[in-house]
Amino acid sequence: MELVIASNNKGKIREIKPLIDGIELLSLQDVGFNEEIEEPFHTFEQNALAKASAIHAFCQKNTFADDSGICVNALNGLPGVDSAHYSGSRDDEQNLQKLLHDLQGSEDRTAYYKAVICLIWADEVYYFEGICNGRITEVKQGSGGFGYDPIFIPDGYEQTFAELPMDIKNSISHRGKAVRKMVEFLNTMSQN
Repeated sequence: MELVIASNNKGKIREIKPLIDGIELLSLQDVGFNEEIEEPFHTFEQNALAKASAIHAFCQKNTFADDSGICVNALNGLPGVDSAHYSGSRDDEQNLQKLLHDLQGSEDRTAYYKAVICLIWADEVYYFEGICNGRITEVKQGSGGFGYDPIFIPDGYEQTFAELPMDIKNSISHRGKAVRKMVEFLNTMSQN
């Protein structure tokens, strides 16, 4: 069985691959899709659907896309769906620095990562959600991960996502939770 992930983000693909057994995971590069997909919507669900639909229409294969972001309580949920371009650019470091700047002086540093996966399987649409609660650090810590990982400490841990080993991050992360829900669903579909 093949499943296309509507992404070329190497960090994201590296994170997801070990979670999916028995299904060949194909990237956008693998299916020859190299256009930019617009994400004009204001919800994770709508953006994930837009990406999954564009790829499914292109290659006619089972496809999933995720949209995710970090939501900071002191900033009324920002950057949220705009996490990838919060600073006005798609630069992880600039986005992270803008978030740290916007939180200066704030005592409430609670935040959560949210991921929504849209799966198009046998021409039907399904959604899976994962949330990971935590807090934002004052300074960057660690060199692993991507995006806001160096400033996000998940609840129950003292290290950022960028410091935690990949297997631990995958076991507790928003994306890991959403992917496991999708995999559970796919396993039940393949048994039917």
